[in-house]
Amino acid sequence: MPVNPELVGRDFPPTAPYLVGREKVREFARAVFADDPQHTDPDAAQALGYADVVAPPTFAMVIQDLTLQQLLAEPDSGIELHRLIHAEQRFAYTRPIVAGDELVATLAITQVRPFGKGAMVTSEATITDADDAHVVTATSVLLVGGDDQ
Repeated sequence: MPVNPELVGRDFPPTAPYLVGREKVREFARAVFADDPQHTDPDAAQALGYADVVAPPTFAMVIQDLTLQQLLAEPDSGIELHRLIHAEQRFAYTRPIVAGDELVATLAITQVRPFGKGAMVTSEATITDADDAHVVTATSVLLVGGDDQ
């Protein structure tokens, strides 16, 4: 089944709140070689004015993944995991993610563009905190191969 072009404009329900844990931030920082002390040491982060350790910028992908799982679960999407490549990723921050944040994400599909026998699907996950204040918008472009690829 080809990617459903009617996905454009579709908004998904907010994810369950995700509580950002200090150890999760530390683990992620180690995994992506983000060795600045603000990512692992609460005192270093507090010296910079943050309440706790600061997540590396790409940590937003952890929360965005919850929204992409919603997209993949859509029976009419035409997107199958085995035909999918994560082609592009961008982040637009209002403020950094900090341990202790409780974050919710909402996904919107902004574009489905034919690409060979498949399609490129652009989505935006808007991530907000417990006060409903914007934290980051994570934009992904997924390359979905066609049935014969």
